[in-house]
Amino acid sequence: MSRLTTHVLDTASGVPAGGIRVCLYLISDNNKTLLKDTSTNSDGRCDAPLLDGAHFKTGCYELVFFVGHYFAQKSTLPNPAFLDEIPIRFAVADASAHYHVPLLVSPWAYSTYRGS
Repeated sequence: MSRLTTHVLDTASGVPAGGIRVCLYLISDNNKTLLKDTSTNSDGRCDAPLLDGAHFKTGCYELVFFVGHYFAQKSTLPNPAFLDEIPIRFAVADASAHYHVPLLVSPWAYSTYRGS
């Protein structure tokens, strides 16, 4: 199934990160076009794929995770917080595949990978 999905894990607390705003952009000639503006659910996932079927095409994309508000609600952090918006730019070479781009995040660090 061709689709793009994501989820967010709060590695500082060891739980899925619900309520994080996620924006998906198509990048073309260094211009960003907003394709989706959604939030993670209580399982840290979006309720539907970010893109799927004919809407999922080869190209360059960027996911932006707005984690600053999430961590500000959970703990007392310096102001401004070390991490606020996390952009992850990636390319889709095979639009017939499932691309899963998760975010593992704490108030001080993050990582990602191409999952399945």
